[in-house]
Amino acid sequence: MSATRYRRFLKLCEEWPRDKTKKARDLGTFLGQRVASAFREGENTQLADPEKCDQMYESLARINGNVYRQRFPRVRDTSFTGVTVEECRVLLSGSMQQSMDEEKKGLWKSLMERFSSKSPEDGPEKAPEK
Repeated sequence: MSATRYRRFLKLCEEWPRDKTKKARDLGTFLGQRVASAFREGENTQLADPEKCDQMYESLARINGNVYRQRFPRVRDTSFTGVTVEECRVLLSGSMQQSMDEEKKGLWKSLMERFSSKSPEDGPEKAPEK
C-alpha cells in the first residue's frame, strides 16, 4: 500500500503548478522536497502514520483540484489591499525579491558607515600593543 501512496504523491507533485519566477520559494518545489524526504526509500518506505499520510494527500489533492475555489468563488481577484493578482505576482517574483535584497544591503552599508567612527574602507581597527 505504501507503493500506491508514493505513486499518488509523485503524480500530485507532477500536476502541481510551478511558478518559475519564485525559484526555490515555489510551493510546488517545496511539496516535491517534502515528498522526497517523507518517502526516502521510495515505494519501500514504511510510514509511521498511514492514515495521516492519506489525509494529507487528500487535502493537497483538493487544493490542487481547486475544490475550494469552485465552492467559494471570489467576487473580485484582489486582496484586501486592492492589489491585483498580476501585481502580487510581480511583487513576489524572484527578481523583485533580489532587488529588495540589494536595497537592504545598500541601506545596511550606509547605516554602518554613518554610525561607525571609521569608514569600512579604512580596514579593521588594530588593538594597541602592550
